[in-house]
Amino acid sequence: MNEALSPGAPLAGITPDKVLKGTTTIGLVCKEGVVMATERRATAGSFIANKATIKLFKIDDNIGLTIAGLVGDAQSLFRYLRASVSLYRLRRGSRISVEGASTLLANILNNNRYMPYYAWFILGGVDSEGGHLYSVDPLGGNIEDKYVSVGSGSTLAYGVLEENYEEGLALSDGVDIALRSLHVAMRRDSASGDGYLLSTITDKEFKEFSDDEIKKRLTKLKIA
Repeated sequence: MNEALSPGAPLAGITPDKVLKGTTTIGLVCKEGVVMATERRATAGSFIANKATIKLFKIDDNIGLTIAGLVGDAQSLFRYLRASVSLYRLRRGSRISVEGASTLLANILNNNRYMPYYAWFILGGVDSEGGHLYSVDPLGGNIEDKYVSVGSGSTLAYGVLEENYEEGLALSDGVDIALRSLHVAMRRDSASGDGYLLSTITDKEFKEFSDDEIKKRLTKLKIA
C-alpha cells in the first residue's frame, strides 16, 4: 500500500498500476461467517513509509473492509462508506446488506472513473443471507467470490488459498489459511510485511484479533 503519493502526481516513476499493487489483503467466506486479513506495511515506491498501517476497517457490526492503494484515497472512501452505512441504518432502522454496501462503494468509484481513486477494496460481511465477499476495483467493478486477495502479494497468497480453500470451511480453519497466505506473501513480496491484522465477522460479532491472539495462532501454526 502506497502512503506518500497523490492522484495525478506520480513520483519517482510510480504509476497507478504500481500504486494499486503494494500490499496484500485477503478475504474468505466460511461456514460461520467471513475472515478478513492484511499485513501492515505502507510503501512509497521502494521506500518503507510506515510499519503500522491500518488496512482493515469495521464499517458496521456486520461488515468489514480491507484497503489497497493510496492511503489518502482509501481512507477517504472508507470514511464516506461508513458514514453512508450509518445513515442507512438510522433512516431504515435496519442494517444494510453486504451486497448493498458493496454496490454503494462501487457506485462511488464508478462515478469518479474519469478522476479515479487509486484504491482497491475487499468488502465482506454477514447478513440475513449468510456470508458474502466482494472485490471492488478502482473503476467500480464489483465481483462476489468465496475468497479474494488484492495487492502485490496476492499472486503468492492465491497459491495458498487455491490449495487449501474449500466450500463450507470452518471459521477457525479460515483464520489459519488467511494467516498462512499472508505469511507466504510477506516472505517474498517486499511491499508486504511488518505484522498482521485479522478480523472475523459472524452473525453474532465483529471480532478484531489482538496482536497476542495472532501471535499465539502463528506459533500454533509454526510460522511465528
